[in-house]
Amino acid sequence: MTEAPPPPEEKDEGQPRDAAYWAKRVERLEVSEVPAGAANVNVQGRHEVGALQGFGQLWQKTYRVRLTGADVTPEEVVKVWKEHFPEFQPPNSRFYPSMAGVAPGEVLFISASVGGMPVYTGVRVIYADEESFTVMTPEGHPESGWNTFSAYQDADGTTVAQIQSLARADDPIYEMAFRIVGSTAQERIWTHVLKSLAAHFGVNEPVTLEKVCVDPKLQWSQVKNVWQNAGARSMLYTMVGLGRRMRNLLRRWTSR
Repeated sequence: MTEAPPPPEEKDEGQPRDAAYWAKRVERLEVSEVPAGAANVNVQGRHEVGALQGFGQLWQKTYRVRLTGADVTPEEVVKVWKEHFPEFQPPNSRFYPSMAGVAPGEVLFISASVGGMPVYTGVRVIYADEESFTVMTPEGHPESGWNTFSAYQDADGTTVAQIQSLARADDPIYEMAFRIVGSTAQERIWTHVLKSLAAHFGVNEPVTLEKVCVDPKLQWSQVKNVWQNAGARSMLYTMVGLGRRMRNLLRRWTSR
């Protein structure tokens, strides 16, 4: 089972052997440029948050697809995955990488729709090498935690593509939504991604899902996270933008 990458190993001289694969630690997310089509909402200035900072039950979910019949190495799979990451997403979950693409320290903007409600947020790439990359969520994201995208060869020599998440709902609103419909919707998204990746290599195999509730307790000390809820703030952002457009249209109409 492939999990989130381990901490950097130290060389004898005290330098991490895989330092080039790790993003530099930052206090808050800083955005230098916003890709076309993306919205810098709920990203700039936010802290990264892991599973310890979330509210809901902690889940580990592992999605896999065997690329049966495809003569492709794990490195080749991950290279394609990085280069075409946005193209493998479903229509209701759009990712917008920076010009640098999926690389350590880069922010991937997200424009999603959950039950018809817009959610603008993002994730930061905290690790990326030839066989895997890991993204971590910012405050306000529906989940607190990370996802690792990887590929490896199984005992039969078949290359397997995998997504593994370790995360919990960020606040009580998200936790309730996940229990009603959000968890199933999320599983459909990552299943779609793996099916799309497999199709790129001419493979049509089922995606398997293993999920384990690592911690069933709710972290009531994190109930304050609701203040940063990206869904609520995205809705406000959308309503304000709509109000401005309506006001501008009215001004042009009355000035005729």
